[in-house]
Amino acid sequence: MTKKTSWLSGNVFYMGLVSLLGDASHEMATAILPFFLTIELGYSAAVLGLIEGFSDGASSFVKPFSGYISDQMGRRKPPMNLGYGLTGLLVPVIGFASNWVQIAGLRMGAWVGRGARAGPRDALLADSVTSEFHGRAFGFHRAMDTIGATIGPALALVLVTILGYREIFFLTALPGIAAIFIVVFLVKDIKRKQSNDSPKGPGFVLTIRSLPRTFKLFIAGVGMFGIANFANTLFALRAEQVLAPGMGATKAALLAIALYTLLNLVYAITCFPIGALGDKIGKRMVLVAGYFLSAVTCLATAYLSSDLVYISLIFVAAGIFSAVTETIEGAFAADLLPQDVRGTGYGVLQTINGIGDFVSSAVVGVLWVAVSPLVAFQYAAVLSALGALVLFRVTK
Repeated sequence: MTKKTSWLSGNVFYMGLVSLLGDASHEMATAILPFFLTIELGYSAAVLGLIEGFSDGASSFVKPFSGYISDQMGRRKPPMNLGYGLTGLLVPVIGFASNWVQIAGLRMGAWVGRGARAGPRDALLADSVTSEFHGRAFGFHRAMDTIGATIGPALALVLVTILGYREIFFLTALPGIAAIFIVVFLVKDIKRKQSNDSPKGPGFVLTIRSLPRTFKLFIAGVGMFGIANFANTLFALRAEQVLAPGMGATKAALLAIALYTLLNLVYAITCFPIGALGDKIGKRMVLVAGYFLSAVTCLATAYLSSDLVYISLIFVAAGIFSAVTETIEGAFAADLLPQDVRGTGYGVLQTINGIGDFVSSAVVGVLWVAVSPLVAFQYAAVLSALGALVLFRVTK
């Protein structure tokens, strides 16, 4: 199979469809997880933050190794197949959990699957189109990914009125298994020619060191932003807690799920135009603008009121900055990485992001409980702004 001269190659389409189904599965679970933990099982926001953080940490641990293995094999599919299999099969089992330790273990196992597939998938996506279409290809993929992430919470919003949280976890198996089928049978590997000076054999450290300097500088800015970029479920939990005194916990939880769905809908709608904008005017400044928007959004969330228009605008802004960061980081990395080390490079990028997710989600959750939500979101706002400044300076 060869690269296409259009941005919409067969692989781009099928990988987008796989991400749509995979995200519909685990985002259905993610949307109800905060309320399953806090309302049904009686745990605090700190437990949610730790579960999210440890899950992202487990995912991050395997990412660079999985990407490196795909570079050395010259094949992206095997770790992708394994990763989608783990996530699709473990997420539904959360419905059997009776305490937070079991939930954390299953969530971590599912997120190890996400880590195993992430680097090879993004490398295969970059391999499947020519460089002038990287923004569009990543924008389409993130849009499909987020359509799934919108469908999932929307289904949860409907199902939570007629089913219990556990039954909804069980239903996530349907789209999860469909995603496994498509990635195994329809997504195709790209035949790649490695250069003579490419690292061979068990030279993981050598391969890391060989990554381009421009990519390493880019990683510095991404890392600074990452320690502020907490899980979006904490936006939903913040909205639920602000709204609950006026409308009750159950109605506030339903509205928070709806707002989380709005966030993902905005994300889905804006991914492709943001990717195309990055192709046209340059990815660096689009990404810097996204990081600054994150800072503004977190600051506004720190001073959240129960006004629904105000809350809705915050979730719209969160959807936009999420689309910028997810789309442009991947597309920018594709421009900076040679093809024969793309798996390793994407693994490093995603590991840096995962470490940031662990730190940010855990710190925001702990600050929330130990001090106040105000301080927690102020922390995120300051670090987001610093990330934008670092990225602007080091990639200049």
